[in-house]
Amino acid sequence: MSHTLTLSFGKSGAEVTLPDGFEYITLDAKSAPALEEHLSAIENALDFPIGSPSLLELARGKRSAAISVCDITRPAPNRIVLPPLLRRLEAAGIERSQITILIATGLHRPATTAEIEEIVGEEVAREYRVENHDARELSQHRYLGTSTSGTPAYIDERFVAADLRITLGFIEPHLMAGYSGGRKLVVPGLAAQQTIKVIHSPRFMREPRAVEGSIEDNPLHRELVEIAGMAGHQFIVDVALSGDRRIAAVFAGSPVEAHRQGVAFVSGSLLQQLKTPVHAVITTGAGYPLDLTYYQCIKGITAASHIVRDGGRILVVGACQEGSGGPEFTRLLSEYSNPQDFLDAIAGTEVTVDQWQLEKLALVAIRAGILYCVPGLAPELRARLWGTAFVNPQTAVDALLTGLPAGARVAVIPEGPYILAKVPAAAA
Repeated sequence: MSHTLTLSFGKSGAEVTLPDGFEYITLDAKSAPALEEHLSAIENALDFPIGSPSLLELARGKRSAAISVCDITRPAPNRIVLPPLLRRLEAAGIERSQITILIATGLHRPATTAEIEEIVGEEVAREYRVENHDARELSQHRYLGTSTSGTPAYIDERFVAADLRITLGFIEPHLMAGYSGGRKLVVPGLAAQQTIKVIHSPRFMREPRAVEGSIEDNPLHRELVEIAGMAGHQFIVDVALSGDRRIAAVFAGSPVEAHRQGVAFVSGSLLQQLKTPVHAVITTGAGYPLDLTYYQCIKGITAASHIVRDGGRILVVGACQEGSGGPEFTRLLSEYSNPQDFLDAIAGTEVTVDQWQLEKLALVAIRAGILYCVPGLAPELRARLWGTAFVNPQTAVDALLTGLPAGARVAVIPEGPYILAKVPAAAA
């Protein structure tokens, strides 16, 4: 019997019908349950952190503080976490005028005034200095030297100059760094494009260990930790989220130790194992706010790539209400007719802004067929995608399934990159 289900798509979702004749494996985003008393959990984490003095103790004697927070593309609960944190900074003697909250945009566009209120809450936006990071303006960054592997480290001067340097984030699988949170709120979040380009170069992007769900052996993770350390990263507050985006756990304290404990918690909650690869995957950009752009929807494709067989198919569904993404990424989309040409063209050349996201997509596209339902993308760009593009989710699903053998195994991932699924290496 056919059945219907709802895929995360924009703010309202998209209902599709799955015809019979196939073996469907629905991978819902596993997560820990939401905390009943999340405010007390935040207070406790700030007062009894992991591998660090309490935030109040850490802030005493400091004259200024900088707090890096996620931008609009991430559902981080900053407006919940910030008030108790800010109260402690002021209780320790840091004047409100000396506290700066930085939107860690990396190379994303700046947050609008309305988005800043959504990110930090109306009261905080009104009472505190909240400013966007601008990776393209080198003069706003301090040069800290080079990392062990040679990456030039330029970090936002407002963050480096503060006496106390804090990040607020949340931990989820990340297509390159293994997991988000912690050090990513410093680099690339507050880094200049001169740094961001290097950490997103083919040296890291084509590294097999720079993928979702891996930090211990991930060279990109090590690079980010080192550069964040060079910037004087002192304290983190990272949360794990439940399936409905509520707080499931709080990890505060040492940027390395607290983040590692958070990753262990999230990994234990999320990881799903499939015995063998599937013929096809229906995935998404995870709905609003992550699927605002096609750039972000690629994360749904890379997450799905770990469970699809060579020569299989992946369909990604994303609203893309803001179109493709940044101007550099948009230009790259228009220039290359196939993924191998793109990979060959960028090998050994100077890194271009946003090429890394397309590079990760290309590495999947050379081994699997990709279909797209991205109605917000301009028609001329849809025509340049590496695979067929659709504007209607049901039409796209029907096209994906056409021609598959009877009984083919099809994985369905309603929330795209918010799942962590793997196939044992021996079965891949």
